[in-house]
Amino acid sequence: MKSLIHPTYFPSILSYAVILQSNAVLFETVDFYDKQTYKSRAYIHSANGKQMLSVQVKHTKKNVKQTYKDVRISYDFDWQKLHWRSLETAYRTSPYFEFYEDDLYPIFHQKEQFLLDLNLKTIETICDLLDVDLQYDRTESFQDGYADTKDFRFLNNAKKAIKADFPAYKQMFDDRFDFMPNLSILDLLFMEGPNTILYLEKIQLKSIKNTAK
Repeated sequence: MKSLIHPTYFPSILSYAVILQSNAVLFETVDFYDKQTYKSRAYIHSANGKQMLSVQVKHTKKNVKQTYKDVRISYDFDWQKLHWRSLETAYRTSPYFEFYEDDLYPIFHQKEQFLLDLNLKTIETICDLLDVDLQYDRTESFQDGYADTKDFRFLNNAKKAIKADFPAYKQMFDDRFDFMPNLSILDLLFMEGPNTILYLEKIQLKSIKNTAK
């Protein structure tokens, strides 16, 4: 299966399942950038519940849309420091945080210029940690669809939940909260470590229901 999907910031578990289960991946990079999407946000499991990590971007003049690949990151606010502290606070005592932190630490301290480059780095880093050989192409022009390619671009919508069958796994603070599905891949990685791949392979992509239309 060839899949069309957005490269997002530490992608959701479902997005990563698509990437892992695909024979070929085509990353959408030339559509317009929209707010409130996973392109610039990820969700983790904190002591207070579901927490959003938001990447700050440089905005253009009102009503002027940017192409995704042209969106620049803003460092006027030290969001990287906030994100890293949030991960440490939430996952320091998780089974695998210390195992992966040295490899993840640079992402939160190096300053990429473009949001797309940052997101690709998060995906490539996770693949390296899981020993996954990721091969992908990028779109060169926007199209409604591509022949012989399954379109998963709707997974980028962060405003509506995507329905799918998610096997439960142990999460932090599960004595306070019910199981939270489809968080950032980081949640699964810190809790399951090398078993992350086995979990992603269990997700039935046919069970996905697009409720974002």
